Amino acid sequence: MSNVRERLTDALYGLGWSTVRKLPEPVAVRLGRTIADLAWKQRGKGVQRLESNYARVVPGASPERLAELSRAGMRSYLRYWMESFRLPAWSAERIRHGFEAQGLHHLTDGLAAGRGVVIGLPHLGNWDLAGAWVTTKLEMPFTTVAERLKPETLYDRFVAYREGLGMEVLPHSGGSAFGTLARRLRDGGLVCLVADRDLSASGVEVDFFGEKARMPAGPALLAQQTGALLLPVTLWYDESPVMKGRIHPPIAVPESGTREEKTSVMTQALADAFATGIADHPEDWHMLQRLWLADLDPARAPENRDPARASGKETP
Repeated sequence: MSNVRERLTDALYGLGWSTVRKLPEPVAVRLGRTIADLAWKQRGKGVQRLESNYARVVPGASPERLAELSRAGMRSYLRYWMESFRLPAWSAERIRHGFEAQGLHHLTDGLAAGRGVVIGLPHLGNWDLAGAWVTTKLEMPFTTVAERLKPETLYDRFVAYREGLGMEVLPHSGGSAFGTLARRLRDGGLVCLVADRDLSASGVEVDFFGEKARMPAGPALLAQQTGALLLPVTLWYDESPVMKGRIHPPIAVPESGTREEKTSVMTQALADAFATGIADHPEDWHMLQRLWLADLDPARAPENRDPARASGKETP
């Protein structure tokens, strides 16, 4: 059954890139919204998880407010996919006018200084569109990594898609990606990494909206080892066809501490910048998976951290 599901998933993505890309933009927009609303009404696991995540981002939100957010979130998520399926057919002019960035000087000044730049992004907005804008409007090539997907043909589709937008794509697994990224940065290049979720043992524990989560150590380690700037970037949609973004000020490498301590401080700063963008535009955060440690291990939930409660005993 898993092989059947993998082949079906691959076929559906292939259909998206072959068919949706040919649709007129207004038709693609309506199609995306229709699919989003149908998925939202079905209340599947992804929608329920999205609402659970939004409950952390918007504390005290009523069930009605969370439902509104999840509906808007699914529409934003499908906008991402409709754009992604159509991006290979967009003209260079359309890409150049499809994104507006605040704080762009942080990026251009860093690259002009020859230091190399690491950009860290959360799952906000459409990071592929922002990347295509960088390679097209700014004419800056960059390197990123992609998780190996199953089946292999689906991974190949994503790699071909992103390489077609001007990105260098490295596989996340295999152990050689970090060294290649470091070389690109030492040569004064640009590296872009989606960095708001890492459930592996190597993930760095951070405080995120008042609870513990893990985020990847890679962006902070690369900045430390190569001298590159580390820039958080957050993205969002408004009612226009143009996506918006903010390039936040650089995250400095602490002057003292061990490598692990420096990495922890820098990753927390990255998480704080992400939280700012997500809190401002929660509906554009496409996190349909578990993120907080309390969702992975109920013993990590705030109400269970008291030893007496964890043992089943009531406190006085």
